[in-house]
Amino acid sequence: MTDFSALLRALNGVDVEFIIVGGVAATVHGSARLTIDLDVLYRRTRENLARVVQSLASYQPYLRGAPPGLPFQWDAETLQRGLNFTLITSLGPIDLLGEITGGGTYEELLSDTVVVAVFGVECRCLTLDRLIQVKRAAGRVKDLEAIAELEILREERADSQ
Repeated sequence: MTDFSALLRALNGVDVEFIIVGGVAATVHGSARLTIDLDVLYRRTRENLARVVQSLASYQPYLRGAPPGLPFQWDAETLQRGLNFTLITSLGPIDLLGEITGGGTYEELLSDTVVVAVFGVECRCLTLDRLIQVKRAAGRVKDLEAIAELEILREERADSQ
């Protein structure tokens, strides 16, 4: 089981610059769908890469789905050389995304975020409109299924204003 609160506290505890995207972002906006991982878009500056590494180091990050024993170095150089990492940690799965389809990088999406309390931790999260856009651009079956619910939530918000 994923300890979302602990993952978010780990990231916030060392001031990682990130935006919640994916299923947890949908939940923030009222979705009833369950998710098993935390998807975050992280800023790719040298300083932030070091903070990302520091935040998760004590939770044994390892490539999700990789065979046990496959050499994997958890450091800023690894993050710099890659972009998106699907990891398993002792707190649960986390997807570290340097860029997302239909949205781009942290800097490109920063203006499309809201600050919210998620599992008791204050974080940046994609706005509902932007979340729908990036899910549509991703085009995966699970994203397309989620869009219908998110659009209903958007309509309900518009009706209540």
